[in-house]
Amino acid sequence: MSEHRTTVAGVAVDTRHWIGGQRVASPRTFTDASPIDGAPIGEISRGTAVEARAAVAAAKAAFPGWAATPRAERARLLHAVADGVEKRTEELANVETVDNGALLRSHRRGVMPRVAHNFRFFADWLLTLEHEDFATRGHTNHVTWDPAGPCVLITPWNAPLMLATWKVAPALAAGNTVVLKPAEWSPLTASLLADIAAEAGLPAGVLNVVQGYGSEVGDALTSHPDVRRISFTGSVPTAQHIAASAAANLTPLSLELGGKSPLLVFADADLDLAVDLAVEQYDNAGQVCLAATRLLVEEAVAEEFTRRFVAKASRLRQGDPREESTDIGPTIHPRQVAKIDGFVRRALAAGARAVIGGHPGEGQYYAPTLLTDVRQDSEIVQEEVFGPVLTLQTFTSEDDAVHLANDTRFGLAATLATGDPERAERVTARLVAGTVWVNCFFVRDLKAPFGGSRHSGIGREGGTWSFDFYCDLKNTVTAPKGWKDHG
Repeated sequence: MSEHRTTVAGVAVDTRHWIGGQRVASPRTFTDASPIDGAPIGEISRGTAVEARAAVAAAKAAFPGWAATPRAERARLLHAVADGVEKRTEELANVETVDNGALLRSHRRGVMPRVAHNFRFFADWLLTLEHEDFATRGHTNHVTWDPAGPCVLITPWNAPLMLATWKVAPALAAGNTVVLKPAEWSPLTASLLADIAAEAGLPAGVLNVVQGYGSEVGDALTSHPDVRRISFTGSVPTAQHIAASAAANLTPLSLELGGKSPLLVFADADLDLAVDLAVEQYDNAGQVCLAATRLLVEEAVAEEFTRRFVAKASRLRQGDPREESTDIGPTIHPRQVAKIDGFVRRALAAGARAVIGGHPGEGQYYAPTLLTDVRQDSEIVQEEVFGPVLTLQTFTSEDDAVHLANDTRFGLAATLATGDPERAERVTARLVAGTVWVNCFFVRDLKAPFGGSRHSGIGREGGTWSFDFYCDLKNTVTAPKGWKDHG
């Protein structure tokens, strides 16, 4: 590793911030390590309020020009960014895998193509964004989406580039400028995105990337009076802190937070399908906010469901995420491993039984775990673990199932397995969740609203909902009379 640059999987990555179209170093750094083996992979510039203020100033200076850029030109540049992502898919996939430990095959086949799609989708949606004029007592109402200003986007470590661009793309398409703060545990692909955006021709200051810890740089960003929008994906406690920080300036927030989502399996479901859906919740080592970590199974089929689940889960291969045959990679950080293990140990001490797993592996790997004999009011049922840990409870009726499903402070998602379409309609109507999947999981369309209820978040993004958040909506009312003759 040379000063201000590291090489990861053969890819050179600049470890400095990207502010106003230039690389900016900080006096101090922090170490970024790979979850695969714990080895250090880069010394990253450690931002402070100084870099935060500089990035917001750069975004503010660039905003008038970018906001005035015609829609078609903004869309063209976002498509150029997507082109750059596609050209560097292999590099981005390899760097992301080393940096956050998710499967390389998933990054190649699904995640990085989705990154490019994020830019293309919102670029195209921008060109169709309109509201039909309507009349009020002969007056014409005309609705427009006006760029709001500099946006601070704070993103998590579990899907770094995909979740970052899910925010960056609509914010830029809307005509806003952006300060992106990636998670300190997985900052590298955000730096590569800055390179790609610059190569695509994005004007200086339109996209800025500031790295560092929330307490040192995040607070300075979220409390800045020139910031017009804040979007955050992460934990409830951090969101509460950000909301308090933003309150003084009344800065609008979009918060996508944790979940404790249920998977309801009724006796009339295709059990093989239900088991497949349940085992799929171990994806990304369980580090998925949408994961249905609470398996709620009708009592009549619980024994058979558990038998089939154990048989299928036992075939999962945990190991190096760069290998094609690996199904589950490592946990992001030693602190996260300790957190997961703490949850499991306390659950076992309280009387839970580990059907599989229940312990860490070597290094930063945690064994896929299924816990039974858990109480509804227990910590392991009520709190988000964010690891490969599922619980299994039984129910005897629809009312019982819905009660258990809704009985947490979260409401991000829910999954339902049933062979009865009428039951599916009845149950989904009663579930508290931003997204409900019936006999499927993780099918997502950028046209659909996404977000959570209760403590799982505030607001919805996707399609026009994204522009509603990232813009100031304006209604212009014009009288039918009063025009002077300019003929």
